[in-house]
Amino acid sequence: MLKFVAKFTYSSASWARMLMIPDDRTAAVSMLLEHLDGKLESIYWDVETGSAHVIADLPDSVSAAAVITAAQRTGAFKEIHVQEVLIQDQLREMIALVKSAETVYRPPGQAAVERISSPPDCVNYEHPTDSRGPGLACNHRITQ
Repeated sequence: MLKFVAKFTYSSASWARMLMIPDDRTAAVSMLLEHLDGKLESIYWDVETGSAHVIADLPDSVSAAAVITAAQRTGAFKEIHVQEVLIQDQLREMIALVKSAETVYRPPGQAAVERISSPPDCVNYEHPTDSRGPGLACNHRITQ
Protein backbone atom coordinates (compact mmCIF):
# COMPACT_ATOMS: atom_id res chain seq x y z
CA MET A 1 0.00 0.00 0.00
CA LEU A 2 1.09 3.55 -0.70
CA LYS A 3 0.82 6.30 1.91
CA PHE A 4 -0.94 9.55 1.01
CA VAL A 5 -1.51 12.83 2.84
CA ALA A 6 -4.49 14.84 1.62
CA LYS A 7 -5.51 18.34 2.58
CA PHE A 8 -9.19 19.16 2.11
CA THR A 9 -10.10 22.85 2.45
CA TYR A 10 -13.83 23.16 3.06
CA SER A 11 -15.97 25.81 1.38
CA SER A 12 -17.82 28.36 3.54
CA ALA A 13 -21.12 26.65 2.69
CA SER A 14 -19.75 23.30 3.87
CA TRP A 15 -18.66 24.84 7.17
CA ALA A 16 -22.09 26.41 7.61
CA ARG A 17 -23.78 23.02 7.11
CA MET A 18 -21.36 21.24 9.45
CA LEU A 19 -21.94 23.84 12.16
CA MET A 20 -25.72 23.43 11.88
CA ILE A 21 -25.67 19.63 11.86
CA PRO A 22 -22.31 18.16 12.83
CA ASP A 23 -21.56 14.73 11.43
CA ASP A 24 -18.69 12.30 11.74
CA ARG A 25 -16.32 13.05 8.86
CA THR A 26 -14.02 10.26 10.01
CA ALA A 27 -16.68 7.64 9.28
CA ALA A 28 -17.47 9.16 5.86
CA VAL A 29 -13.82 9.32 4.81
CA SER A 30 -13.11 5.84 6.15
CA MET A 31 -16.03 4.38 4.15
CA LEU A 32 -14.78 6.00 0.93
CA LEU A 33 -11.23 4.76 1.45
CA GLU A 34 -12.35 1.22 2.32
CA HIS A 35 -14.53 1.16 -0.80
CA LEU A 36 -11.35 1.83 -2.79
CA ASP A 37 -9.42 -0.90 -0.92
CA GLY A 38 -7.67 1.69 1.22
CA LYS A 39 -7.48 2.42 4.92
CA LEU A 40 -7.76 5.61 6.95
CA GLU A 41 -4.84 6.13 9.32
CA SER A 42 -5.96 9.44 10.82
CA ILE A 43 -7.60 12.80 10.25
CA TYR A 44 -6.22 16.03 11.68
CA TRP A 45 -7.90 19.43 11.64
CA ASP A 46 -5.84 22.52 10.85
CA VAL A 47 -6.42 25.08 13.60
CA GLU A 48 -5.77 28.10 11.38
CA THR A 49 -7.76 27.19 8.26
CA GLY A 50 -10.07 24.44 9.48
CA SER A 51 -8.84 22.21 6.68
CA ALA A 52 -8.83 18.46 7.15
CA HIS A 53 -5.55 16.58 6.76
CA VAL A 54 -6.18 12.95 5.95
CA ILE A 55 -3.44 10.32 6.20
CA ALA A 56 -4.38 7.14 4.40
CA ASP A 57 -3.11 3.99 2.73
CA LEU A 58 -4.27 3.35 -0.82
CA PRO A 59 -3.28 0.63 -3.28
CA ASP A 60 -2.20 2.99 -6.08
CA SER A 61 -2.30 6.47 -7.60
CA VAL A 62 -5.50 5.71 -9.51
CA SER A 63 -7.28 5.08 -6.20
CA ALA A 64 -5.88 8.35 -4.84
CA ALA A 65 -7.19 10.18 -7.91
CA ALA A 66 -10.59 8.56 -7.34
CA VAL A 67 -10.67 9.90 -3.77
CA ILE A 68 -9.86 13.40 -5.02
CA THR A 69 -12.49 13.25 -7.74
CA ALA A 70 -15.18 11.80 -5.46
CA ALA A 71 -14.61 14.61 -2.96
CA GLN A 72 -14.21 17.37 -5.54
CA ARG A 73 -17.42 16.53 -7.40
CA THR A 74 -19.48 17.28 -4.27
CA GLY A 75 -18.57 20.99 -4.44
CA ALA A 76 -17.90 20.91 -0.69
CA PHE A 77 -14.24 21.88 -0.97
CA LYS A 78 -12.38 24.97 -2.15
CA GLU A 79 -9.15 23.02 -2.61
CA ILE A 80 -7.90 19.48 -2.39
CA HIS A 81 -4.19 18.64 -2.40
CA VAL A 82 -2.93 15.07 -2.25
CA GLN A 83 0.66 13.93 -2.01
CA GLU A 84 2.19 10.51 -1.81
CA VAL A 85 4.69 10.32 1.04
CA LEU A 86 7.49 7.90 1.82
CA ILE A 87 8.40 6.22 5.09
CA GLN A 88 12.06 6.20 6.20
CA ASP A 89 12.83 2.80 4.64
CA GLN A 90 11.40 3.95 1.30
CA LEU A 91 13.48 7.12 1.50
CA ARG A 92 16.63 5.00 1.91
CA GLU A 93 15.59 2.90 -1.11
CA MET A 94 15.00 6.06 -3.14
CA ILE A 95 18.44 7.44 -2.24
CA ALA A 96 20.07 4.17 -3.30
CA LEU A 97 18.24 4.32 -6.64
CA VAL A 98 19.34 7.92 -7.18
CA LYS A 99 22.96 7.00 -6.52
CA SER A 100 22.73 4.07 -8.95
CA ALA A 101 21.43 6.42 -11.67
CA GLU A 102 24.38 8.83 -11.42
CA THR A 103 26.29 6.92 -14.09
CA VAL A 104 23.44 6.88 -16.61
CA TYR A 105 21.75 10.28 -16.24
CA ARG A 106 23.33 13.52 -17.39
CA PRO A 107 21.71 16.84 -16.53
CA PRO A 108 20.38 18.98 -19.39
CA GLY A 109 23.16 20.97 -21.04
CA GLN A 110 25.96 18.90 -19.49
CA ALA A 111 27.61 18.29 -22.87
CA ALA A 112 27.87 22.05 -23.43
CA VAL A 113 29.40 22.58 -19.99
CA GLU A 114 31.97 19.87 -20.62
CA ARG A 115 32.80 21.30 -24.05
CA ILE A 116 33.40 24.78 -22.64
CA SER A 117 35.36 23.66 -19.57
CA SER A 118 37.75 21.34 -21.44
CA PRO A 119 39.38 23.14 -24.36
CA PRO A 120 39.82 21.23 -27.60
CA ASP A 121 43.19 20.08 -28.89
CA CYS A 122 45.14 23.34 -28.77
CA VAL A 123 48.90 23.85 -28.77
CA ASN A 124 51.13 26.79 -28.05
CA TYR A 125 53.04 28.01 -31.07
CA GLU A 126 55.43 30.70 -32.07
CA HIS A 127 55.42 31.65 -35.72
CA PRO A 128 58.54 33.49 -36.91
CA THR A 129 56.63 35.77 -39.26
CA ASP A 130 53.95 36.67 -36.72
CA SER A 131 54.84 40.00 -35.11
CA ARG A 132 52.35 39.44 -32.28
CA GLY A 133 54.51 36.77 -30.67
CA PRO A 134 53.49 33.43 -29.26
CA GLY A 135 49.87 32.28 -29.52
CA LEU A 136 47.53 29.33 -29.44
CA ALA A 137 46.73 27.13 -32.42
CA CYS A 138 43.60 25.03 -32.30
CA ASN A 139 42.44 22.23 -34.56
CA HIS A 140 38.71 22.70 -34.20
CA ARG A 141 35.79 24.68 -35.49
CA ILE A 142 32.84 25.74 -33.42
CA THR A 143 29.68 24.99 -35.31
CA GLN A 144 26.35 26.50 -34.48
